[in-house]
Amino acid sequence: MRPPTLVGVVERRLLLNYRVDPGTVAPMLPAPLRPQVVNGWAVGGVCLLRLGRIRPRGVPERLGLRSENAAHRFAVEWDTPAGTRCGVYIPRRDTASTVNVLAGGRVFPGEHHRARFEVRESRAELRVGFTSVDRTGQVQVYGRLSDRLTGSGLFADLAEASAFFQRGADGYSATRGGDRLDGMRLRTDHWSVEPLEIIAARSSLFDDERLFPTGTALLDSALVMRDVPVTWQALSPMAVDPMRAAPATPR
Repeated sequence: MRPPTLVGVVERRLLLNYRVDPGTVAPMLPAPLRPQVVNGWAVGGVCLLRLGRIRPRGVPERLGLRSENAAHRFAVEWDTPAGTRCGVYIPRRDTASTVNVLAGGRVFPGEHHRARFEVRESRAELRVGFTSVDRTGQVQVYGRLSDRLTGSGLFADLAEASAFFQRGADGYSATRGGDRLDGMRLRTDHWSVEPLEIIAARSSLFDDERLFPTGTALLDSALVMRDVPVTWQALSPMAVDPMRAAPATPR
């Protein structure tokens, strides 16, 4: 049975971005995926996402669910008969929602870890973080909204950063079986992001020097999206090369 199309609102989407050594990232990606390179760097990051009114299309809005979620991700590309496509590879998803843990990978694509989130936010400042219940994943971000994007080694300005992430609408998630990737496509007619000045940030993945030795994963920038209506459409699973089926990153 084909998974349902989901609709709802992105109440807050914080994209914490890292510029990463492509040679370090490449072995972490299941084939046929490869790093998408920008100014000589691969692009990694964490998406910290609060969703509201999430429900299958056709279900009344009042029955929609609200949840805090997170996804570690890498910008990737792959070859198809129609040419090269780009999107994101998600080795790990975390959520505060029991429904997402139970339904992810079954009713809709994307298996999730159970996590506890801590959020304090205003219009100008955001503090968002989580620790997984099994303590294998942790992220903390504190930042203030800014009027322009500065200090990025990946993007020249906000418009360039916004266009890059808007193109990466297809997300493929690792699965426990390792023989396929589950896919979802994000659609919206109201794409809009704002730059966030990072005051402090930590990721248990990108700060792990066993995976990313010093200098191979550098904090680059952060963007925020708020109150954007969205649709998620399930994509056909992507088969992976059995010789490179298991992601090297911890799940």
